[in-house]
Order: sequence, then C-alpha cells, then structure tokens
Amino acid sequence: MEFPLQLSAFDSNFHEQHIAVQPLPFAYMKDTHHMINGRGYPDTKNPLPLPALAENGGIQSQPESSLITARVGQKILLRISEVNITTTHTLISPSIPMRVVGIDARELRDGATKLHYKTNSVNLGGGMTADVILDTTGIVPGRYFLYTSNLNYLSNFNEDFGGAMTEIVINP
Repeated sequence: MEFPLQLSAFDSNFHEQHIAVQPLPFAYMKDTHHMINGRGYPDTKNPLPLPALAENGGIQSQPESSLITARVGQKILLRISEVNITTTHTLISPSIPMRVVGIDARELRDGATKLHYKTNSVNLGGGMTADVILDTTGIVPGRYFLYTSNLNYLSNFNEDFGGAMTEIVINP
C-alpha cells in the first residue's frame, strides 16, 4: 500500500491580504492552519473529495484524502513531502513503528549497506521528503493516529482538535 502525504500550512492573515493586490511582507508570515494533503483534521479522514462550496464557484476541492487504510500484515509506504516554508513538522506514529528508508528522494544506504532506521517520528523542514514504511504485522485491527508532535499545529487556527492529523485504519 502506498499513500502520498503532503504537509503544508498557510497564514490566514497573509491569505486575506492578497485580495488587496499589494506587495506582501513574506518575512512576516506566520502559519495558522496546518494541513495534510490540503486538509485539517477531521477532514483528513474523509475518504471522499470535499464538497463543492458556492464561494469557490461550486468547484469541488481537495480530492486527495489523507486516510490511510490497510489490512493486518500489509506494509504501508508513506511518501511524505513538506511543502511549508515557515515551519518544520515532526510527524509521529506512536502506535505503529516507522522504518525510514529514504530522505529527499534517496534511499538511506552507504554502498551495499542499508541505513534504514526504526523510529516513531520523522522531522521534516521545508522542501524535504521522507519515505517511511509502516509494518502492520501483529498490529491489532483498529484506528490509529498519525499527527504532528508540534501540539500547536493540532488546531484549525481558533478551533481545537484539528490541523495536521489523520487516521490509520487497520482492518482484519
């Protein structure tokens, strides 16, 4: 199983200022909405495209879900990319161990020696990528969380319980 995950965020104030069509102060950007695949939790676990909204011309938005599903015993390849320019995200999987096999589009190896490593988190700065394998062998079927350990990124600005978090569903 392979799932692409794109970590991003935006500054709501900066976003609103662009309407005035003026030179924007990029140095003062402060991201307020942190997302995975362009969605904040709980929308990240919705497997369907988000509904069309009248204010965006009725165009369907965010077709890529962040819900990760697998059966017990399957391996899940997460292809994670960090497209944010103002913050660093640490993505954590506390219940299903991660094996980092690649960073920045290169397998971790030294000649014939693989330098893969097990962890429960991966730290990504702007422009970085990571290839991470989750092995579900021996994992009890259920719902697990994959989220940023930066706790202030786990909100949808003024709304708690959102942001850069999704679910991993392991089926029997």
